[in-house]
Amino acid sequence: MGREFLSLFDHWASSYDDTVNGHDEQYEEVFRRYPAILKEIVERSGENVLEFGSGTGNLTAALVAAGKQVFGVEPSNAMKTAALQKGLPNVFHDGDFLSFPAPPFDVDTIVSSYAFHHLTDEEKKQAIHIYSNILHSDGKIVFADTMFQNQAAHHAEINKAKAAGFDQLADDLETEYYPSIDVLKEIFEEEGFSMSFHQMNDFVWIVEAKKRERRNERMF
Repeated sequence: MGREFLSLFDHWASSYDDTVNGHDEQYEEVFRRYPAILKEIVERSGENVLEFGSGTGNLTAALVAAGKQVFGVEPSNAMKTAALQKGLPNVFHDGDFLSFPAPPFDVDTIVSSYAFHHLTDEEKKQAIHIYSNILHSDGKIVFADTMFQNQAAHHAEINKAKAAGFDQLADDLETEYYPSIDVLKEIFEEEGFSMSFHQMNDFVWIVEAKKRERRNERMF
């Protein structure tokens, strides 16, 4: 459930912001338009937000600045410390995509940036099932992450990274669980969501999934 990457998060906490600001050539395209990606998530979000993988608090800060109520979930103490050092309110709680404390408010939007790929496809199914039970009708999931149209597109990016000498990026693409859009569509549809996908750069897409009304939730 992503916890196997915890040592990576702790190690990356001190340099994460440098990476997202384009200071690592291998990941420059991955984080191209990073501020616009965060802005897009915020604009698509409601007022009461559950955030997974808060990291160093960049998306959290944007949500708070927009007047959203935020409940952040982050497994890495080093990442949480980096976020709090920015002067953010302590809205962060220990947990991960599958195991987390209940927010003290009704959640209308669940968000994440650059983190959902730490779950296997089976864990992604489990997570979306959990979120479907949390959200009311018209509640939304808004995730930004590296994802690919299909496995062929994924393998093409791995080969492209190797050809460019970006061995770290290639290893990352081969070992983490980056989703295919066709697989995500199936998962969301099975849990009663309608969805749209919006590409932000060569790697990152935003998926916005809205929970459809169930018959037994209608008011007559």
